[in-house]
Amino acid sequence: MMDRSPSSPNPPPAAHLHHVHLFAADIDAAVGWWREKLGGVVAFDGEFGGARNVFMEVGRGRLHLYDQPPRGAPGGAVHHVGIQTDDLPALHRRLAALGVPFRSGIREFGSWRYIMCEAPDGVLLELFQIDTDDIPPALARYFSL
Repeated sequence: MMDRSPSSPNPPPAAHLHHVHLFAADIDAAVGWWREKLGGVVAFDGEFGGARNVFMEVGRGRLHLYDQPPRGAPGGAVHHVGIQTDDLPALHRRLAALGVPFRSGIREFGSWRYIMCEAPDGVLLELFQIDTDDIPPALARYFSL
């Protein structure tokens, strides 16, 4: 783990994870899925690197879609993409009503509840909610609670 303290001899430059970039076999279908299912909003739709790219805002997060079929095994090196919500049961009901299949029911581990489903092109999504009354302060900061 990198030491980010001011006294560190080589502090890293300020950086943060900005987006996840996914291949899309059918970019219009993928954009529609993220828009309909999770309220995604298109911020940019244009060409980069010789292919169509769509940049979306999904809640407080960012998603980039690349108009090219996924290469190799589904998911590649990505295990899952985490989507945080304030009302997991309501989101689960909404997505189920829209025909999204789930791998199981909602699972609970202490202050953490989650459920897994698939987005287009086999991308595994973890939809999760954290009980803000039962979480250590460091984790509350990490999850912007």
